[in-house]
Amino acid sequence: MNKTLVITLLSAVIIGGAFLTSGSAKDFQGIHMDIYKSPSCGCCSYYADYLKSRGADVTIHMVDDSELNAMKAKLGIPSSMYSCHTTIVVDYFIEGHVPKEAVIRLLNEKPSVTGIMLPGMPQGSPGMPGSKSGDFVVYGMHEGGITEFMRI
Repeated sequence: MNKTLVITLLSAVIIGGAFLTSGSAKDFQGIHMDIYKSPSCGCCSYYADYLKSRGADVTIHMVDDSELNAMKAKLGIPSSMYSCHTTIVVDYFIEGHVPKEAVIRLLNEKPSVTGIMLPGMPQGSPGMPGSKSGDFVVYGMHEGGITEFMRI
């Protein structure tokens, strides 16, 4: 294994651990979440651990990329908003490494959106290595289009 890969993997473990220790184990108590991900993606498992550490009951579904993309298309998620995994919770989708604050707001306020999205795989977001370098802009998808849901 080359040195860069080892450093990257260690950073992911350290950052993942930092996310696991912040927050309340009761944030998602009694909430079931289904995460759909590619078998080759590791950061999705870190995101699942992030949710589990906050009380969520998480089931990970391994699907190939074509199945995952078909699911995203069926949900109406624009490809510009794609991330590496999609989570289904209650009647909503959560696309990507969305921080708990946005998920809690979604579940508490029950807005008229079909889901929320944090496009790409932003550095420092839950499950991703590195440091946060700016606001995470979480978008909401609704019948009229896509709008900013919140900044974290």
